[in-house]
Amino acid sequence: MHAVVQTSSKAPNGECLAFPKKRTQIGPCFDLSWEDALRVQLEALQHNNNPYPDHGVEVMYRFANFDPFQRTKYFGRSLDLGQFERFRRVMHSPFHATLLDNSGWEVLSTLQLSETCWCARVRVWDTHRLEERAYAITLTQRLGGCYDGYWYTDRWVCEGQDVNKLWAD
Repeated sequence: MHAVVQTSSKAPNGECLAFPKKRTQIGPCFDLSWEDALRVQLEALQHNNNPYPDHGVEVMYRFANFDPFQRTKYFGRSLDLGQFERFRRVMHSPFHATLLDNSGWEVLSTLQLSETCWCARVRVWDTHRLEERAYAITLTQRLGGCYDGYWYTDRWVCEGQDVNKLWAD
C-alpha cells in the first residue's frame, strides 16, 4: 500500500488554498547598529501585544545575550532565564511592566565602554499606569562565528530596583 499525497492546491470544493505567510521575525541582524537594535526592542515593547500577545517581549528575548543553560544577571540579579516563559514572567513584574505597551521613551545618555560595547540610560513612561522608570541597558557586538557584527543586549536593569527582589513593595 502506498500513501496518496495530494499535491494540488485546490480545496475539495474547488477553491484555491492560500497557505498562511510565515511571520517575519524581528531580531538581531547584521544591518542594525547598536542604536537600531535598542530602538527595535523599545518600539516592539511599546506595541507589545501587536501582532500577537507578548510579541515585544519575544523580540527582546531574541536580542538577549545569555547562555540559556546558565544563570544570568541580565535583569541585575542571578536568574535562570533559559526558557522564554521565565523571561516573560520577569517582564510582567512591576519593575519591568512599565516597558510593556508604554506611552513613550527617550534615551537620556549613552556611554561607549569599548569598540563593541555601549551602555544607554533610557527613560520610559506609561500614562496608563501613571509611572515612569529609568533603565540601564548594555549592548555588545558579537565577534566571530555566524553572528559576527550582530548587536545583542547583555543587561537590562531597572534603576532603583533592589536587585535582591523582582517585585516592588
